[in-house]
Amino acid sequence: MYIKSIELKNFRNYNDLNISFNERVNILMGNNAQGKTNLLEGIYLNSIGKSFKSVRDKELVMFGEEFCRVKTTYVRDDEERVNEIVISNTGVKGIKADGVKLAKASELLDKVYIIVFSPEDLKIVKDEPEKRRKFIDRELCQIRRGYLADLNSYKKVLKQRNTYLKESRIDDGILDIWDYELAEYGGKIIKKRSEFVKQIDEISRDIHTRLTGGKEELKIEYRPSIFSEENIKEYFYQELVKNRDDDKRNGNTSKGPHKDDIKISADGINLRKFGSQGQQRTAALSLKLSEIKIIEEETNEKPILLLDDVLSELDNDRQTYLMNSLGENQMFITTTDLIGQVARNLPNSKIVVIKNGMVDTEI
Repeated sequence: MYIKSIELKNFRNYNDLNISFNERVNILMGNNAQGKTNLLEGIYLNSIGKSFKSVRDKELVMFGEEFCRVKTTYVRDDEERVNEIVISNTGVKGIKADGVKLAKASELLDKVYIIVFSPEDLKIVKDEPEKRRKFIDRELCQIRRGYLADLNSYKKVLKQRNTYLKESRIDDGILDIWDYELAEYGGKIIKKRSEFVKQIDEISRDIHTRLTGGKEELKIEYRPSIFSEENIKEYFYQELVKNRDDDKRNGNTSKGPHKDDIKISADGINLRKFGSQGQQRTAALSLKLSEIKIIEEETNEKPILLLDDVLSELDNDRQTYLMNSLGENQMFITTTDLIGQVARNLPNSKIVVIKNGMVDTEI
């Protein structure tokens, strides 16, 4: 699987771009704020239907324009295929796959598999729980059919419940409706997250052992705010009922997947609290590399990798290990400059110099 070409129209700072790519390594060079990450956003958009950054769809449209278009041609199973997304400046989105209109973005999820590495990902271990939840969710959306729909439904019901909790008068009968729905969707999310973290734990432990030369043993543990081995839906509902008075006082839902976390430790030491920066980055790298292996095992496809200025954040040993671990995956690497021996030795690479939303040079 690889991206053959992309067309961008009024997307971010790209007025009109049509560029083809190398099947293996593509190095996107340029100064900061020239559009390197924007190009990665365009590539990613056609895999999951939204940006990997926390932005609203309409923010992807170039200022002053009515719409943007992203059209990606990719090859899978030796067959050329096309995904196309058009977004209006009001946020209305239209999606096509091989010319056929799709009803929702989730229908894109099993077409192109993409993993993003960014400096933010290296903060997974030390930052707030939200970062670790997003890490889990982004991966599960690609490999577990129905997960995105459950997650979106959960967030919608959670928002409705929280809004109602802020009312001056609250009817428990109405609140009960939100609680049953929240338990329905939340139970599915918790179950899938638990299974996924067990996979991540096993795979990342082996990667981490090799990264550290056997000096540390990594442990990944799911820490949900609500969990039961049996009938999670009913247990979740009962917890919501039990905490209703507190939730009414606080105007917020205190239990559920939106409060989940992952504990990451090495040799029993909580890396978030007590790990060095080097230990935290090594653990984060192990987590990200385990994503690749899981997708390959689950789908029998090699995911496409987007490395957004991440090599500059790693020392030479971790750079070398990362690049040696990526096998035959297609890669897109953004950088302000070629990065030492690792980059110079990349096989079959194409270098694209980007300036002000335009391709200045292709090598």
